[in-house]
Amino acid sequence: MILRTFGWSFGITAVGLVLALLYGGPSVLALVAVLSILEISLSFDNAVVNAKVLDRMSPFWQKIFLTIGIAIAVFGMRLVFPLLIVGVTAQLGPIEAFDLALNDEERYHHLMEDAYPTIAAFGGMFLMMLFLNFVFEERAEKWLPWLEKPLARIGRLDQLAVVVAGGALAFVSWLAADDPGTVMIAGVLGMITYILVNGLGELFSEAADVGDGDEDEETGEGGEEPSRKSAEDELRARAQGRGPNGLALATGKAGFFLFLYLEVLDASFSFDGVIGAFAISTDPIIIALGLGIGAMYIRSLTVFLVRKGTLHEYVYLEHGAHWAIGALATCMLISIGSHVPEWITGGLGAGLIIAAFASSILRNRGRDEDPPEAPSGEDGKQLHSSKV
Repeated sequence: MILRTFGWSFGITAVGLVLALLYGGPSVLALVAVLSILEISLSFDNAVVNAKVLDRMSPFWQKIFLTIGIAIAVFGMRLVFPLLIVGVTAQLGPIEAFDLALNDEERYHHLMEDAYPTIAAFGGMFLMMLFLNFVFEERAEKWLPWLEKPLARIGRLDQLAVVVAGGALAFVSWLAADDPGTVMIAGVLGMITYILVNGLGELFSEAADVGDGDEDEETGEGGEEPSRKSAEDELRARAQGRGPNGLALATGKAGFFLFLYLEVLDASFSFDGVIGAFAISTDPIIIALGLGIGAMYIRSLTVFLVRKGTLHEYVYLEHGAHWAIGALATCMLISIGSHVPEWITGGLGAGLIIAAFASSILRNRGRDEDPPEAPSGEDGKQLHSSKV
């Protein structure tokens, strides 16, 4: 199971480290290794959230995400995206930006720092909307009931997430003395992107659910047996507490918009890793190798969580991941006005997820230790009962 899931990651790691050694020797090899660890530590919560969304997608769209999605994540966000940002900022073409990164690292780094407020505002507001919509929603399972209960109660106010996020954006823009207008526009675009992509995904997902329900009814009326789902789908359905016919995986347009949602989500998560990488190296080749290796492990971890049903077994992991997202979004917004060290961002995210994982283990142990109900006889009376 481990080799099957992480095999590609192990292979890419070996190839990437060899290329790093050939490119610049042991020093570059060490930098690539550090960048890989940085990416994994900053994006572990990304894997948990990805797994939650991926579990709703059909096998076809899962494969699309794990193939095309990897190419977009590794080459698009870790290599092309920094060059694109620098090109737009300095009004340079992609080739000129790449040449600048290789031959004038100081100016390249300076241009990336100038573009950071715009990047942080967009990504921070996208992640903030994701976090707020989670904590303001009523849920059966609560990791931090003393906090999640009142948040869910006030979350009944319609569009509260937009109100809170908009207020936070206005405050951050006011603090951004250099260019508050650009920060405001970028943040609003981040909110619009989340609302649009998430809304379209839910719209087509609901349409798919209705379509599946209509097909089930027609099959039942005709007296024909419904088509048998694969064993994997049945196991996943039971893990979610639903019957084999109750599982509606997103296909077609629903699957496409969930895929699009995941790609935007992954891009938002990668902003801090890409920007943080410039504190270690400004060489685009080194950054692409290091962050690319880390991104592969995040993808493999996502697949592992889906196949093992970990999110269904450790129910508080999803909560911990979203609180980590809230912490990451807050750090990104704060960093517009003042620098936030990467170890704080990564440490907060990892700490919250580890705490949620430990809480899930304690919850499961408590349920296992509960005494089982006494078996009942055919006449409805409990066996071994002291009552007559």
